[in-house]
Amino acid sequence: MIVKLTGRIDSTNASTVEEAINKEIGSFSGEVTLDASNLEYISSAGLRVILRLKKTNPSTKIINCSLDVYEIFDMTGFTEMMEIHKAYREISIEGCEVIGEGANGIVYRTDPDTIVKVYKSPDSLADIHKERELARKAFVMGIPTAIPYDVVKVGNLYGSVFELLNAKSFAMLIREGADVEELAKGSVDILKIIHSTFLKAGELPNKKEEVLKWADFGRAYLAYDVAEKVVKLVNEVPDTLNMLHGDYHIKNIMRQGNENLLIDMDTLALGHPIFEFSEIYGAYLGYSCVDKNNSAAFLGIKREQCQEIWDYTLKYYFEGKDEKFIKEVERKAALISYLHILRWMVKRFGKDDPYASQVIAFCINYISENAKTLDSLSF
Repeated sequence: MIVKLTGRIDSTNASTVEEAINKEIGSFSGEVTLDASNLEYISSAGLRVILRLKKTNPSTKIINCSLDVYEIFDMTGFTEMMEIHKAYREISIEGCEVIGEGANGIVYRTDPDTIVKVYKSPDSLADIHKERELARKAFVMGIPTAIPYDVVKVGNLYGSVFELLNAKSFAMLIREGADVEELAKGSVDILKIIHSTFLKAGELPNKKEEVLKWADFGRAYLAYDVAEKVVKLVNEVPDTLNMLHGDYHIKNIMRQGNENLLIDMDTLALGHPIFEFSEIYGAYLGYSCVDKNNSAAFLGIKREQCQEIWDYTLKYYFEGKDEKFIKEVERKAALISYLHILRWMVKRFGKDDPYASQVIAFCINYISENAKTLDSLSF
């Protein structure tokens, strides 16, 4: 039930307001939402009305508070006792430059200093607040990331606002002619910072648990012995507590001046870095297993540059390792990546879709051939 609050609630009308609210609610026992869009002020007398309502209806929450009203709730401790949300500033993206797009959202530059990531689902508020908390956690732990400082409404959608002065994604810099190898080195620098950050068990989602779901899904498509071997290989990956980004590619790395920053932190997880490399492989090469231009189209760069970025990433991350070691890491990352792609294709398009069926066949063949000759997936 939504109850709208209007004007001022103070000692002169608090009892009348309380009587009206109680009459409106009646015997209703579900979630009560107080819409404060038109609430101009609330005094201590009004706060006591809210407090009594909260006691009788524990699920009561307040939405669309103006900044002034929200500060009253915040200063008096109400934001710690109940769910209270500020009204979201409304902005327009009409005519704004698109600087990136992913599965969950589109990133626009709204002015020289600011970008906004607009989520594609109208039910994205929980995801936005999750990403803000994860970005804050990563920043505090020393990860060079941009923290969203505001949540806005864009039509019927929501977005996160970042202050990134004249920043450009690595993908955009490559399109403008920047040196691919130099950017790959910068990418690896951040990747090493992430992977050298260790967490406590349970502090972030466990990536291995997600990969085990991919492996289990594969049982329906792989020969019994192959499926058993794959599950065994994933289970035997050491349970390390390295931080992982989970969606690491050149569209999610921004250059602002001389500083490189990471965005899109909603996929943060913990686990062995091989799981990170499987996602990186997927972004640059894996999803192009049938349509050779797929990754290039997604990243907005040339096909050969996708290969170069991947090769340079391995070269500089594993600097000092020989070619044989690096090729083994690639095989391991690719096998995990194709487990993910197999599941994604079936879930997204269905196994009878002509294009998806080709990708599914490729994944099955790659996994089957390589699982036989791999003794572990870790490095």
